[in-house]
Amino acid sequence: MHIGHVRMIKEAAKYGKVVVILNSDVWLMKKKGYFFMSYEERKELLESMRHVYQVMPSNDDSDDVCEELEKIKPKYFANGGGRNSANTPEADLCKKLEIETLWDIGGAKIQSSSRLINDLKKRKIGKTDLVRFSDIINSFYGSENNKK
Repeated sequence: MHIGHVRMIKEAAKYGKVVVILNSDVWLMKKKGYFFMSYEERKELLESMRHVYQVMPSNDDSDDVCEELEKIKPKYFANGGGRNSANTPEADLCKKLEIETLWDIGGAKIQSSSRLINDLKKRKIGKTDLVRFSDIINSFYGSENNKK
């Protein structure tokens, strides 16, 4: 989860109860080749958000959430920045089921978990990037107080 997801959920709540269809670890491994937070952890985080009404699992065998949309038949299908009818496989089903599609919910795409991971992989950690706990304490209280 990142700030784009949070903003999307908050804005989507203006339209009604937010049901999050959450990708599984298996699905993430197939699509991205990794996951850094388990399904259960992501689910717990989402369920703790006051704007989330329900979290349901996605189908691992599909690259879309059409099956889930057919089950819950929502009034709206919200998508964050960067999504539109041309790159959203659920768009045709939404039209058929008269589910209103909402685009750029939460604003333009500002973050991506893939980008966060790629930035982390590229980053070279040097001495100046490492912060020791004692350095933090020293910055607040001064090194003289720590010697006692």
